Amino acid sequence: MATVLSRALKLPGKKSHDPREYDPLTQADSDESEDDLVINIQQNGIQNGKGTRGASRDHDSDIEGMPKRVQQRAVDNKQDGLSTTGALEPELKPPSSLISYVRTTVFLLTVVVSMVMVLVCAFLIPCPMNGQHNVWTLHVGHDTELSSPLELFDVNKDGVPDILLTFLSSRICGPQDGLKQPPCLSVLSGNSGRVLWSRATPEHLQSIQCGQLVIKPEQNDTCLLTGKYKLLSLIAASSGGTLWNMSLDNVSSGRIAAPAVILPDLDDDFTNDLLVLTYKQISTEGIGSLPDLGFLLISGRTGKPLGGIVKYSIMGEGKLLGPQAYYTSQGAIYILFGFGNIQAVALRDIYAEAKIGGNFPSALQRIDPDWEKRRSVNRSKVINVYSAGVKFLQTVPVYLGNFSDLLVTTKEAVTLVRGQDLEQRWSISLNNIYSHPQPGYFNSDGNLDFLIQIQSNATEKKVIVIDGATSELLWEWETSWHEHEKDTKALSLLTADGKSVFIFWGEEAVVDNSSHMPYRKSNVPWIRHLYLLCPTYPGVVLDLFNVSSSIVAFAAGIRELEKDALIAILTAEQEQSTSGSMSRNLTVSKVGMRWALSTSRALSLRSTNIRPKVEDIKRILTRLKFSSLPQSVL
Repeated sequence: MATVLSRALKLPGKKSHDPREYDPLTQADSDESEDDLVINIQQNGIQNGKGTRGASRDHDSDIEGMPKRVQQRAVDNKQDGLSTTGALEPELKPPSSLISYVRTTVFLLTVVVSMVMVLVCAFLIPCPMNGQHNVWTLHVGHDTELSSPLELFDVNKDGVPDILLTFLSSRICGPQDGLKQPPCLSVLSGNSGRVLWSRATPEHLQSIQCGQLVIKPEQNDTCLLTGKYKLLSLIAASSGGTLWNMSLDNVSSGRIAAPAVILPDLDDDFTNDLLVLTYKQISTEGIGSLPDLGFLLISGRTGKPLGGIVKYSIMGEGKLLGPQAYYTSQGAIYILFGFGNIQAVALRDIYAEAKIGGNFPSALQRIDPDWEKRRSVNRSKVINVYSAGVKFLQTVPVYLGNFSDLLVTTKEAVTLVRGQDLEQRWSISLNNIYSHPQPGYFNSDGNLDFLIQIQSNATEKKVIVIDGATSELLWEWETSWHEHEKDTKALSLLTADGKSVFIFWGEEAVVDNSSHMPYRKSNVPWIRHLYLLCPTYPGVVLDLFNVSSSIVAFAAGIRELEKDALIAILTAEQEQSTSGSMSRNLTVSKVGMRWALSTSRALSLRSTNIRPKVEDIKRILTRLKFSSLPQSVL
């Protein structure tokens, strides 16, 4: 019967025709094979286009209407391009090609993302530094100066701050101008201590300022050198090549008193300009010698003066303070300076008296009435800010403000002066402060707090932290310390959680558990220890590193990618030469902060039963992450 049906639906050699046309052969075969069609369709599980399980009508009605429906189904399938034989079986659709495309695309994207992640891990995430790169020590030469500048700056752009310093070495820099041992400025790689470049300088330096004077907007790789006499030079940090030298004739009657001050662009050449303070002593009958101070504006692009020297007569006793540029809340710029006192001069007044000519530049258009009324008494160009006895002057940014306050350290007290109107915020009485108060974030109120070092006696010092908002005492500790090392400053580093760690020097400290106070063993040599205080755990300090030589200077920098920090330490040992003169052998040490934390010794200051345990605190602190965000504190 199946063959008869096949012949009825498709005859060999006969083209398909419209099923509505009369075909005697098809009609005859269809009549003869109705019973067989019904049997075949029921065997395939189809009844009236539905499954047999869902059929509700009787068997006779289905057989009676079957031929016409089967014939119509065959025609429909033929129009869709399917064989008529397949019309009698369930309709099978090929799988959609869209699903295959989606699966292929997802697979390829997964492979590409995996490859990108592998490349990122392989090339962008640095490998852990080995031990010799985490700490190294290098003997660089010798020097006869009592102080030497130390600057950290990434010279070779490898993400690690490099070390710039000066010393005497005829072997490295060679003789110059008949000198046997000229001052030598060298850059040591922060990674390995390798010398990147060296150059001789005409005189000893009092300051190295890198990355602050920008010649090109996309490039900040310059270093400004200020000598102890007349040198002012701008060099390329990458090579040490000279970009310009200020003429010595500009300070022929004196010397440069302090590091140059970076100013806004005053001559419209798209480069910041500079201010230099010149100084010399003038003998006066009946009064003695008086300081003769002069302000000189210098082009940051060329090193040439902008106008002449502007001089002011001031009185005072003590060391020279400043100069510093201060920006008020109104946008006016004042220069702070003084001898044991603090005085201010408007930068626009210096610009006008330098006889530069023309209108004031845009940076000098504004005037601050609160500051100007301070000089209404004597109509002088000089404004009196603080009277006398000043040892240190610092500007402190105000939390959520657009100006800074002034932190004034005298012989007897520390005072915070409100920068908006020069009124006192608070004052705390302290004696024998021997170094700059170090700002940092100890608590979480957003205001800068201050670590202060106080000399208790010839062999002891007290380290305290006071609240920057209220001057309240937040933390204190006593440690042994030599009096002749009293010029050593403290440092602070900003952490990723918004607080700061404070780093300071002390002698070997042994804690007496009965009194919880440290003391020094009499038979222990004077070893200088570098301590770290984290405000999250104020009951513990970490002993990071120690040296046996005198400390000349130390500085800290941030390794951007690793969120790590490094500390550079310059030390000196006194020795007597064959000619009988004293000189100092200089040694540079570089210490990786995370390495130092992992190898440090934890000291409990209050109780041995603190929670968590001391060693657990040390383990937590080894995971500290440091931020490169500047604290903007001078």
